[in-house]
This record gives sequence, structure tokens and C-alpha cells, in this order.
Amino acid sequence: MTVVLALLECVLICAATCAAIHFGSAPRAGGAVLLAIALERSLALSVSCVVAFYYQQLYDLRAVRTFRAFLARLPKSGGLAFVLTLVLWRLIQPTEIHRLVPLLILAALLAVLLPLRALVYGFAALRPFARRNLVLGTGPLARQIVHELEALSGSRDALAGIVAESGGDRSLTMKAPVLGTLEDLDTILTRTDPARIVVALDERRGRLPVRRLLEARVRGIAVEDGGEVLERLTGKIAIESILPGALAFSKDFRASRAHDALARAGGVLLAGAGLVLSSPLFLLVALLIKLDSRGPVLFVHERVGLGGRRFRLLKFRTMHPADGATSEWVRENEDRITRVGRWLRKFRLDELPQFVNILRGDLNFIGPRPHPASNFDLFDRVVPYYWLRTLVRPGITGWAQVRYGYANNLEEETEKMRYDLYYIKHRSFLLDVRILLDTARVVLLGRGAESVESPSGEAREYDRVAALLPHLLLRRDTGRALALHGAATPLALGDDFRRRSGKRRS
Repeated sequence: MTVVLALLECVLICAATCAAIHFGSAPRAGGAVLLAIALERSLALSVSCVVAFYYQQLYDLRAVRTFRAFLARLPKSGGLAFVLTLVLWRLIQPTEIHRLVPLLILAALLAVLLPLRALVYGFAALRPFARRNLVLGTGPLARQIVHELEALSGSRDALAGIVAESGGDRSLTMKAPVLGTLEDLDTILTRTDPARIVVALDERRGRLPVRRLLEARVRGIAVEDGGEVLERLTGKIAIESILPGALAFSKDFRASRAHDALARAGGVLLAGAGLVLSSPLFLLVALLIKLDSRGPVLFVHERVGLGGRRFRLLKFRTMHPADGATSEWVRENEDRITRVGRWLRKFRLDELPQFVNILRGDLNFIGPRPHPASNFDLFDRVVPYYWLRTLVRPGITGWAQVRYGYANNLEEETEKMRYDLYYIKHRSFLLDVRILLDTARVVLLGRGAESVESPSGEAREYDRVAALLPHLLLRRDTGRALALHGAATPLALGDDFRRRSGKRRS
């Protein structure tokens, strides 16, 4: 839907602008010359509008859910598009344009964009042709799927209802309607006529209605695993619900030597160019850091990279030096962040020295963020599949960074691992390009991870349950679940983490 909407608006903006320039100008040259000039300028304007709308998230219908919210962001988007258009028009062969033509172009754009967006949001609210999804289960995975389906806007997916695993589950508080139990599945299918059945049962052994699901498949109803559906809806993997065998036999995880080689070569080229072009900025930031607070300009921190190898990560210092051991969490060090450091963090400029780490081979430009070495053993023991991060080269920016941002506790680290595993599973050139575009939005506008909304109560409950399931947390050496009696309690894990966090964070 996002790509279709962007292409449609690009075409309509181009056509409206071309018509406004062509009919609003008094040409001195021939009609063909004027038409060519109008096409050039209209293409420049349409590209500027699409770029501005993208960086203001107007194509993310989950972030901008209503037509009123679209109108609220439209002035800022228009200002950005105006600046980009002026830059592009400077590069085009100059020509005389009547002074009333810009007003005519603005009227044409509003006449095209406002009705189109009103129709989009109107159909999104009605969803007359939405694909109906029937969710089997009422556990944490099912609740998260229901939450995501209800949050969708402008999507062809809608929630038809929920089927409880047993009669006792029907009493659970759910916003969506619980239509019955697995025993009533035949009746529910007849009544709701879903297009897809999403299987999100906590325990499938002895409960999965295989025969009824096969009959549904034969009748043309799609049957999909809940973890895979949630993966497509959210861009992350439900690591607490997926089994090792499902990952091992997945058709994804296609390691491409061409991708790895080009990613490495591209990272080196970008890092080299970045060091040269940003050298004046390096000097300015270094001067501001020294004037703002005492301490060194650079912060050097030991991190874990490819294959578990440890390396020294370079960053601009953003915090006041600590007298002793401190926590690794940003939230617990808010009082140490300097005035300059707060701005450096907002625009991710504190990461610029890591261009040197790329040239050294410690990092790629894109990949899972390298974690502090002091936390590695704890995270490896607590966060499911955490060890998989060491099988790919870490990066300055990554999918988890643009989708989630900073983590401040073990639950949030587990959440970030869901995004990291998604990237490891689906890494490709197209995904890398998307991460680069989103990273550029963070650097230019100082905003990141805005498409991921603050979790609702149900989502937070899902995260808490996911983070506190020790019998599902897998060890690297055995590939088996931790025994419940041998796992640390949440309180003990927090104490263990503070004991291990001997390094200072900046």
C-alpha cells in the first residue's frame, strides 16, 4: 500500500505541476521546448514531494492514521519539499516562469493530494474489501497479533475474531471478540468466512485441529503460522515463540557472498568519503565537547564483533566522566549526559568516529549494533538466539536502531533482538537501502524509530511475558531450553547485570 500510494502521488503531482506550468506560462519558445521544461520541473517537484512525505512519515499509515493527522504534518512536509524543489530547479536550465505559476502549482497540488488522501483514509476506515483474519489462541503471541491487526490503518488486513484454546480462556479480557473455542471451529468458519486462519496457539501438541485446518485449506482459506504473520506485520521475529527447528529449516537466512562483499566494499567507500567530507564537522564537534565539559573528546569502549572477537569502538564522548563503575543503560545515566552530548545523540553524530572502525574491519555500515563486552555473557544467557548476532559483522546503524532506538533494560534488549534477528534472517540490498534511508531521516531530522509506537498495555504484557520465560531461553552450546529451576530470577538477573556492568557508558 505504501509503495502504491507513493507512486500514485508522484504521478499525480508530476501531471498536475506539468499542466500548471504549461498552461500558466506565456512561452517565448516553441510548445515542445516549453513542454520539456515543464516536464523537468514537474519531475523535480514530484520527487521532492515524495522525499519530503517519506521523511515526515506521511506514507506510514500506522504512524499517521487519520486525515486530520495528515493535515497536521502537511505544512512541515510542504516546507521541506519547497526547499528541495528550489535546489533541484537551480540545477535545471533556467527559464522565465510567470510569477503566478507557483500559486497555480500549489492550487493544483492541493486539488490532487487532498481528495486522494481523503479517499485513502476513508477506505482505510471502512475496509469494505479487507482480508479477514481469524486468530486461533489467546496467549501472548495471539494477543500481539491481535494488537497489530487492530493497529493497522490503510491495510487490507482486518480482524474477524479470536478462537480460544479452551472454554476457560474465553473469560480473558480481550478487546477483540472471542467467538468460541477450538471445538466450535467449524461453526465459526461458516459464520465469519475468513480469508486467513492465523495459528497462534501456545501449545499445539494434542490441541491443533489438523483435520479442520486441512479442510479449510482445501476450501481456499489460507492457514499460516502466527510467528510468520507477526514477522510480516511488525518487521521483527517472535524469538520467544519460534523453535530452533523452524529457524533451521527456514527458507530465509540465505547468506549471500555477493551481498557481504558489496556491503563491505560499500561500507569502506562510505566511511572513507565520510571521513573526508565530515572532517570540518569532526573539528567543530571536538571543540564543542572540550568547551562544554572536562574529559577526552573520544570515548573508547570494548565491544563484541564478528565471531565474538572483541574490538575497541570509537565514539564522541557525550557524558561527563564517572568516578566509578556505572550501569550500561542510558536511562540510568541521564544525569551524566552533557549539553553537547544530548544534541550529538539526537542526531547520532556521536557515532561519526566509527568510520575508523569500518576501515579497520570491525564494523560494516549496516548490521546489528555491537554490544558492550561486559554484557555479552549475560545477554547470551538471557536473550534467546543472542549468539546469532556474532555470525554477521555488526554495523553503525541497523534495523533495530531505526525501528526501536535505545534499550534501557533487559526487556528492551530482548525486543531489539527480535529486530536484529529479522535483519539477520532477511538481510538484502533492498533492506540495507531502506535502513540507510531511515538512518538519513534520523540524522537530518533528529527523529528515529517513530514508526514503532509506544506499546499498549497488551503489548507491554506480551514483552514482559516474553522476557521472563526462562524455559524458552536457549543456550548456544546445547540448543535446548534452560531448565526452569536453573534459570535466574528477574531480580537476580538485574543484580547480575549491575555486577557485570563495570565499564562506563558514553
